[in-house]
Amino acid sequence: MKKHIPNIITSLNFLCGSVAVLFAVSGDLITASFFVFAGIFFDFFDGLAARVFNAQSEVGLQFDSLADVVTSGLAPAVVMVQLLSEATLGHSLIITDMFAENNWNSGLSSYVPFIGLLIAVASAYRLAKFNVDTRQTSSFIGLPTPANALLVLSLPLILHFQYVEGMEAVILNPWVLIGMTLLSCVLLNAEIRLFALKFKTWNVKGNLTRYIFILTCLLAVFLLKFIAIPVIIAVYILLSLLPNKQ
Repeated sequence: MKKHIPNIITSLNFLCGSVAVLFAVSGDLITASFFVFAGIFFDFFDGLAARVFNAQSEVGLQFDSLADVVTSGLAPAVVMVQLLSEATLGHSLIITDMFAENNWNSGLSSYVPFIGLLIAVASAYRLAKFNVDTRQTSSFIGLPTPANALLVLSLPLILHFQYVEGMEAVILNPWVLIGMTLLSCVLLNAEIRLFALKFKTWNVKGNLTRYIFILTCLLAVFLLKFIAIPVIIAVYILLSLLPNKQ
């Protein structure tokens, strides 16, 4: 029974991601975001369970990546599609309405939201590379898909829970969203080595960067709430780029 626990947890990740996609397609980005957060939570613990129960397997590795394609790839991509639709069309994208009543000729802006789907493509490619890249056993090369998903999903959460005058104009600027989409695609597959939060020992020596990052995360969340997410992603990348990091 123990050997099946990691795959059961991965199944919960996959299920959460699938539900998130349904909510994102319907335009409920807040509920979609929370289901993605739940999926990422399960994604963290399936690998931990596999190590604890000594139940690592090739099937488990592939299943984990397939679940991540949905939870951390497709779901945030659909959220970005809906944000771009709000920015360019003024409402959530409804596919059936788009193709009804001769809306084919409604202008180029009707198709701009689909740029957001590039996040799904870049995430799937990044996960495929991860499965065959032997360099990523103790660190990551390129931004992990869960981190990128959190970055994208922070946008609707900031708009909904932390309204600041002028914030909506920035976040729902189509050029900002397109730029963020392209930046996500680049970061996911960039040849940048990023540290992993894997502790071989609890000593400060050898883990200084990890402890600094964790403390920064806690402080940022306490002070900034959802705005902390993009700040944390930026700090994560900057700390990883520091020379002689421990």
